[in-house]
Amino acid sequence: MIKKYLLYLGRWQLSTPILACVLVLLSTLPTILATVIANLVGGLMFFWIDKLIFSTICTTPHWEIKEDITCVDCGATHTTGYRIVEWLDYNKQTDPEPKYRCIVCKDVKKDKIRQMIRR
Repeated sequence: MIKKYLLYLGRWQLSTPILACVLVLLSTLPTILATVIANLVGGLMFFWIDKLIFSTICTTPHWEIKEDITCVDCGATHTTGYRIVEWLDYNKQTDPEPKYRCIVCKDVKKDKIRQMIRR
């Protein structure tokens, strides 16, 4: 999180000279109007940069672990079950019916997802 914060602070500092240039170009307009326009220009530009800074890309699988499950693949009852919640563009965070797998079947599913996200 500190890395994102530092990137954001750096982006914030970069916006100062850009918005100052816009204000110089609009110096013939009333101050309030020039400020509003400069802020709109800044918002149009920096929204995309902020979105990039604060978007999360999970490069390693984010696992959810649950106790006392029946494996959805092999049907065996286990004390611990696993499911990949998020990994690159694979996202099952809002899955209404999550499917958990045993320690053996989770690796098979992980390999299938790996093949799917590399396409």
